[in-house]
Amino acid sequence: MIQRKILVTGASRGLGRAIALELGKLGHTIAVHYGRSSAEAEEIATLIRASGGQAVLVQGDLSSLEGAKAVAVAANEALGGIEVLVNNAGITKDGLVMRMKDEDWDAVIDTNLSAPFALIRAAIRGMLNAKWGRIVNVSSVVGLMGNPGQANYIAAKAGLIGLTKAIAKEYGGKGITCNAIAPGFIESDMTEKLPEALKTKYLEGIPAGRFGKPEDVAAVIAFLVSDGAAYVNGQTIAVDGGLYAH
Repeated sequence: MIQRKILVTGASRGLGRAIALELGKLGHTIAVHYGRSSAEAEEIATLIRASGGQAVLVQGDLSSLEGAKAVAVAANEALGGIEVLVNNAGITKDGLVMRMKDEDWDAVIDTNLSAPFALIRAAIRGMLNAKWGRIVNVSSVVGLMGNPGQANYIAAKAGLIGLTKAIAKEYGGKGITCNAIAPGFIESDMTEKLPEALKTKYLEGIPAGRFGKPEDVAAVIAFLVSDGAAYVNGQTIAVDGGLYAH
């Protein structure tokens, strides 16, 4: 397997942590991006090195186009080029449409959609020069099926799917693929805190009969960034246990 230089955003915790660890275990060099938690990011970097991969830390704020550009520049310098970009970082600021504040709409769109666009735009030139590249955008199953109280989040995640298709068609002939992952209910601190009755209700809609694990998503991403996925492009893969079977 060829070892690649990979930027994973939001890699210090949750799903991003699992993605960074899985890709590091395969021997890749990972730029572990984080916003504030340097201790958690350093822990991930240490685990990646112990598993046989290499890791560098990249700190940056993805709440603006300028911040995203700075992260791309820092990662490019630290890695010596970005061959693979995994846009995982995201935030939520839930609320019903009538009560949603303008700043909450803007914050989620800026971080979850505009920042990935800026990172892709910054990384694509190097991929074009190399005639090889992989981009994976972490969307969400709610971007496919909707959900009340998350208009900003859903708009951003659905927009990410559209962005994925555009990039795939613009650069698919240049050795670059762009795909999206749409995780369903994944085990996290949030799902752990749900009341048992609510967990049961959610599980009734999942044919697999369980919540997903971060590792379930990370394994699919590991495939998508590999040479074996060269003919998979412009796709949105739901990793949701069958929740959005259609």
